[in-house]
Amino acid sequence: MANKELLRRKREQLIEEKGVIYLDNVTKAYSAAAPALNGVTLSIGRGEFVFIVGETGSGKSTMIKLLLRELTASSGSVYVMGNDLAKLKHNQVPKFRRNIGVVFQDFRLLNDRNVYENVAFAQRIVETPNAEIRRNVPTILATVGLAGKYKAKTKELSGGEQQRVAMARALINNPAILLADEPTGNLDPRNSWEIMRLLEEINESGTTVVVVTHNREIVNAMHKRVVTMKRGVIVSDEEGGEYIDED
Repeated sequence: MANKELLRRKREQLIEEKGVIYLDNVTKAYSAAAPALNGVTLSIGRGEFVFIVGETGSGKSTMIKLLLRELTASSGSVYVMGNDLAKLKHNQVPKFRRNIGVVFQDFRLLNDRNVYENVAFAQRIVETPNAEIRRNVPTILATVGLAGKYKAKTKELSGGEQQRVAMARALINNPAILLADEPTGNLDPRNSWEIMRLLEEINESGTTVVVVTHNREIVNAMHKRVVTMKRGVIVSDEEGGEYIDED
């Protein structure tokens, strides 16, 4: 049994050397029509900051769902932190997802609870002791600039503040990877830039950050790695890239 576990860990390590996120010739088809992803191979290293861009229907959202194990690939393999996601059992998925923080365009907050309870909820799910929650929540709220808002109901907050709560909730369990799906989609330009600066700070602390976005100005200004998708395939992958239109 010990040798089997050692081999498993060695295999995971070899896989992760290809990237903390690694898609190997992945296709995802919902029907007999054109697949949402078609033979995609992509490697994202630990600590990278990557933009995923492309028109609606290019496959970006499907990729995020595959990384979260909300979907499984029709063919090919999806690896996250050395885990072959197709081989995860249903009861293993919640533990796997503890390594991933997620921020959505529509915030997805619990509007009947205050800021503190929204963030604490993520810790209660993983059965963090109450004493630790009482220490951790104020710390992460201070990190995202909401130290004085912990008693506020989320509906009392601005859009930018709501997104900061969502980020605090995504980060409270110290995930290795943060996936941000259109995190500035419902924000004005000032709040959009504040959220992007916060994502950059999070990345500088060692977290791998993957951002799906349509915000051309932000992508072009930040000079990060840019992966461009069209009709289910990657058409460009550039370090220090820009938002490009594919005809």
